[in-house]
Amino acid sequence: MTMFTPTLDNPEPGYTVMNRRTLVKYLGVAALGVATAGCLKQGPAGGSVSAEPPTLTIYSGRGESLVGPMIDKFKEETGIKTEVRYGKTAELTATILEEGKNSPADLFFAQDAGALGALSKEGRLSTLSDALLQRVEPRFRSRSGKWIGISGRARTVDYNMKLVSKEELPDSIWGFVEEKWGGGKIGWAPTNGSFQSFITAFRVLEGEEKAREWLTGIIANEPQVYPKNSPIVAALGRGEIHVGFVNNYYLHRFQAEDPGFPVAHHYTTGDAGSMINVAGLGIVDTSTDQALAERFIGFMLNEGAQTSYATQTYEYPLVNGTSVLGPQKRLSDINSPDIDLSDLDDLRGTLKLLQDVGAL
Repeated sequence: MTMFTPTLDNPEPGYTVMNRRTLVKYLGVAALGVATAGCLKQGPAGGSVSAEPPTLTIYSGRGESLVGPMIDKFKEETGIKTEVRYGKTAELTATILEEGKNSPADLFFAQDAGALGALSKEGRLSTLSDALLQRVEPRFRSRSGKWIGISGRARTVDYNMKLVSKEELPDSIWGFVEEKWGGGKIGWAPTNGSFQSFITAFRVLEGEEKAREWLTGIIANEPQVYPKNSPIVAALGRGEIHVGFVNNYYLHRFQAEDPGFPVAHHYTTGDAGSMINVAGLGIVDTSTDQALAERFIGFMLNEGAQTSYATQTYEYPLVNGTSVLGPQKRLSDINSPDIDLSDLDDLRGTLKLLQDVGAL
């Protein structure tokens, strides 16, 4: 099995060996300064002049290409001054923990719920208002009110329709440990953040030993290793592999450019293979302006932003009334497992397991 060595140039969040300091590769970072208008002070002649507005700082695990346009729109529509600095999800989780009470962060925009759960577990997120929390279903927000999902991402098994028939695909993620899927037919990305969240969910749902057993079975089938999801989907289109473990939205980007792209989604039933994760926002406990931070969260939950997720990134909008586009199942039609997304916070344990079995 050829292994991929991640680098800092890899644009999609992934993980490496993680301790408290190096939880860094699980979250990407954005520093976003926000200024509010209307603060006045006395000028030299006794008149009023604008005071320097406050700055809202956002650490974002979402890439600039995904959320940058919406942040720009936030600036345009609100007149709030912003500064943005991007990085990886795990890097920012570790940074916030290391900075402690000296952190300049107001908001954390995480690639997935596990990172938000990790910060919440450490007491580093503030409680959000009920008005915000009630805008999404309970399963897509923290049960303790510490974070809220902004967009949804479903795990799928994508397959090449010329090489595999729908009838051949198993209903359970366990079916892929069978020998018929050996010899390099499977594509996966063990260093990728979304894959590691999937393994964390596997551990939560079925236990450590079952997750180890599944990983060992997949490795025995000699899967082809990729750095992230999009190369897996591209390889499927070329017929290099038969199936690949990915998130739902990558395929639709390929189909937007090539309607005849020969790949389709397959969803397993009620297990981690069909889990729905979220990208979400939480207010860091060092924020000095909760109202301003909540204003940004509210903007990301408005109809325009939610529609943008559906039409531009092909992720699932989470606010009722916004429809998903393309040939995707509705969230309500996916037989996903019942799991508290906050429980996906043990990234360290997942990384250790992946290393122990030789996936990393």
